[in-house]
Amino acid sequence: MAKVTSKLQVTLPKLIADQYGIHPGDEIEWVPAGEAIRVIPPSGRAPKLDLETRLRLFDQATERQRRRQRERRKEKEPSDRGWTRAELYDRGRSRGR
Repeated sequence: MAKVTSKLQVTLPKLIADQYGIHPGDEIEWVPAGEAIRVIPPSGRAPKLDLETRLRLFDQATERQRRRQRERRKEKEPSDRGWTRAELYDRGRSRGR
C-alpha cells in the first residue's frame, strides 16, 4: 500500500509501473469513480486484457464492494450495551408513577 506524502504525492509500485509501461515523466490521469479513484496510464501502453481476465477482475472488484457494504452495515448495528431501550424510559423514575 502506498502512502500519500505531505505534498500529496504517491509512489507508484514498480511492478505496476512495469506492467502498464509507465516511465518517469509520463503523465497519468486520475479519474473519480464513486468511492474509488481510477489511475489511467498513458494511452497506448496499457496491456490489453482478454475478456476472461477482465471479467475476473470485475468479479473481484464487485466482491470487494459487497464486502465493504457488509462491513459498513455491521458497524452501524448497535452493540450489546447491557441495557435495553425500554430500560432507558424507566431510568430515574420512581416506581410509583
